Amino acid sequence: MGAVAAFFVAQAVEWRTAYFIGGGMGLSLLLLRLKVLDSGLFHQTAARTDVLRGSLLQLFRTRERSMRYLRSVLIGLPTWFVIGILVSFSREFAVHLGITEAIDPGRGILYAYAAISAGDILIGLLSQALKSRKKALYVFYAITALGMLRFFTASTANELYWACGIMGFGTGFWALFVTVGAENFGTNLRATAATTIPNMVRGSLNLISALFLWLTAKAGYLEGGILTAVIVFAVTLWAAAGLAETFGRDLDFVEKD
Repeated sequence: MGAVAAFFVAQAVEWRTAYFIGGGMGLSLLLLRLKVLDSGLFHQTAARTDVLRGSLLQLFRTRERSMRYLRSVLIGLPTWFVIGILVSFSREFAVHLGITEAIDPGRGILYAYAAISAGDILIGLLSQALKSRKKALYVFYAITALGMLRFFTASTANELYWACGIMGFGTGFWALFVTVGAENFGTNLRATAATTIPNMVRGSLNLISALFLWLTAKAGYLEGGILTAVIVFAVTLWAAAGLAETFGRDLDFVEKD
């Protein structure tokens, strides 16, 4: 909801003031986090001397663990492709779609993030109802794909904004995606995995952007966007298919060499 609030803050104050508001909230969040208690499982593992904790290199110690980590990252690719490419460049896509109305990417981000907030709540409920993390992810992948289809066939500004909202709702699996990353690793590496996996996905936007630029140079702007979407989804589905179901898993385990 921060991105939604930021849209309205940006309309009300100049950018320097907006930075002070955001920075103050960030420092407040830091203070709140200092009060969060560690889990009993963590304290139990921390007391052991035979377990190596928090090592990033340990995530790549074995091929199986490396692939588990890689797949945990790749299942989150659609989130930043949607926001970083489709929604952020909605004005440019509108031109190539033949939409003559003015498009405000900030408004597209507003609709997308409002929908993401709702999706993040509902996917958790859906996962509980289905008793599956992966089935819930597949449902939201399908919603994202439908949103992309609407995006690439939009003929008016309203249709494009609606598509941003649908894609946003579909990519509202961030909370569940991070949960899957945490549940895939033992207590000694769980925090390391759960904090680095989301940032790896954010960083992947650089590679996705490079792919998008290369494809647009080869095939055209709209076609490059469609091809990038197909490739991103193919990689994501491959990654999801290879991950174990983690719903209901006993998290009292550690990763060993």
